[in-house]
Amino acid sequence: MANFVMLPPSDELTEDWARAVAEAAPALNVQIAPDRETALRLLPDAVAAYGTLDPELLSKAGNLQWLQAPMAAPPAGYFFPELVAHGVSVTNFRGIYNDHVATHAIAMLLSLARNLPIYMRQQAEGIWDRHLADEDILHLPESTILVIGVGGIGAEIGRMLAAFGARVIGIDPRRSDCPEGTQEMHTPAELDRLLPQADAVVLTLPHTPESEGMFDAGRLALMKPSALFVNIGRGATVRLDAVTEALQANRLGGVALDVFEQEPLPPDHPLWQEPRALLTPHVAVVGPHIPQRRLGVLCENARRFAAGEPLINVVDKSLWY
Repeated sequence: MANFVMLPPSDELTEDWARAVAEAAPALNVQIAPDRETALRLLPDAVAAYGTLDPELLSKAGNLQWLQAPMAAPPAGYFFPELVAHGVSVTNFRGIYNDHVATHAIAMLLSLARNLPIYMRQQAEGIWDRHLADEDILHLPESTILVIGVGGIGAEIGRMLAAFGARVIGIDPRRSDCPEGTQEMHTPAELDRLLPQADAVVLTLPHTPESEGMFDAGRLALMKPSALFVNIGRGATVRLDAVTEALQANRLGGVALDVFEQEPLPPDHPLWQEPRALLTPHVAVVGPHIPQRRLGVLCENARRFAAGEPLINVVDKSLWY
């Protein structure tokens, strides 16, 4: 019987998940490693594992064929050089957050489009000021919105935006077909040409070697001074200092961030005080049914692995996603 190891750390769900995997793939001998010492002992005989490895753990896993990552987009460092070079197939949990993250992104963009961050600040102070002018509104039926990263989340954002009448342009390194609601698809090489056309930019990018720091001062300078900027992907793709400076210099119309280059964002960071900034503490993924969806992917991949079928959500390890 092939061994499948649940790597540390363990939590209250680990035993339940181990039973579910065993039921989904009876040919797998599911083992729980509650600590590092146990993981080092079990990995030499394991053909599959769930969790996070480091170079030492990987060096003991000579028979490993499949590793299920514990996240949709693991953080920098998960795909270290030895893991990338190893023959193991890595899968992730992408797709399970599409509806929650897309809804959060749309809520943020609509808030910016109607200037709600300023009114939320006024509400806290009991201020009645109807300063909003027609030109302060982003009228979505007459807008062009650039969605950067058109995987499951980006495609869902595009579909939602199209319902408001927006013209949606997508940028993605892999995808050339237009999902529902997206009028055009382009490659990242065309980003700088398209940025000046955008009334709003929505980032859904994973953190990869190519995306790190993608939006710096130079790239933000290509955007319209009135443009709105939303990031619900990964914080490392955007330079916070550049965003702060652009807002302070009136070179951006508004910013909504759920992810940050530094998390948690320090309480003295100037973005907290920016009236045209909307900040949420990495909560776009929050919503019902996530544990069940995670377990569903894990069990389906366990079943496929045991049956010799192609796995779902396979990662290009060199690109980290």
